[in-house]
Parts: sequence; structure tokens; C-alpha cells
Amino acid sequence: MMLSGMHTVADIFCCCCGQIVGWKYEAAHDKSQKYKEGKFVLERGRIVDGIDSEFFLDNRPSGSDAED
Repeated sequence: MMLSGMHTVADIFCCCCGQIVGWKYEAAHDKSQKYKEGKFVLERGRIVDGIDSEFFLDNRPSGSDAED
């Protein structure tokens, strides 16, 4: 249960360290929240560790697979 209603979510893990870095909306149980299905949330504080970090968040817009 979230503030916006009941959702089914799946955790998103870092492939390097295994920490949870966000979640993906699998299903929204309220009709007004259906737009969230398939979308994901990444928690910035769990991704960017600072200037000395080996890994950085690439915030450039990405294209679809069809553009490759």
C-alpha cells in the first residue's frame, strides 16, 4: 500500500553491489493509477555515491531499441 493506493511493485537491484536502488510498478489496483504500470522509480541517493564513486548515473535521454 502506497500513499496513492494499492500497487504491486518489484524491487530494482544494482547489478554491481546487489543493493535495492528503486522499484517498478507491476500493477496498479486503482483505475486512476493505471498509468504507472511499467514505470519505475530510481532513488537518486542510492545510485550516486559522490564524486569519488566508480559508478555514475547517466542522465542522458535514451532511445528505444527500434532506433539501434
